[in-house]
Amino acid sequence: MSPTNTNTKVMNRFDVTSRLVAKLKNEEAVIGGIGNTNFDLWAAGHRPQNFYMLGSMGLAFPIALGVALAQPKRRVFALEGDGSLLMQMGCLSTIAALRPANLCMIVMDNGLYQITGAQPTPAAAVSDIVAIAIGCGISNSVWAADEQDFERLVGESLSASGPMLIGVRIDDKAGVGTTRRDPVQIRERFMLGLGVRQAL
Repeated sequence: MSPTNTNTKVMNRFDVTSRLVAKLKNEEAVIGGIGNTNFDLWAAGHRPQNFYMLGSMGLAFPIALGVALAQPKRRVFALEGDGSLLMQMGCLSTIAALRPANLCMIVMDNGLYQITGAQPTPAAAVSDIVAIAIGCGISNSVWAADEQDFERLVGESLSASGPMLIGVRIDDKAGVGTTRRDPVQIRERFMLGLGVRQAL
């Protein structure tokens, strides 16, 4: 069985990330997964509510789940690559079971473990990330057909009543810029941005 995302447009990760950031008006939290997904979030514009995951594949969705449960009135977005998600797919079942109404997950799927040498992922040939999410119980999971459809889906997620997953087919362009690798600074800025720590 081949993936069902073959009728969707191949988009650019930085462009899609910039479109997402431009729609955020209410201090929504954004968790960026490692590698190019992270680099493009960094380059799309700093916000105190951005968290840049460093060094651990597949943790963007679990971290975002924790934020969504801790702050249910705040909309939370998580950006992850297909390779990273495949390393931590069990999180989809947990998210489906807990059903946070304020969580939207965005999977940037280029069918590659791009940052480690562009080895193909199972999503390149046989694994359909959106179908997997639906099978795990996240019924509001869909492929974005093009940039305009992506923006429409992000808009829908801002008032969704359950978790949502948006799959985006992307090209193999490298990320724009490089995240400053300072874990303590990243953590402190994010905690300030979420209002759980006061500035000294």
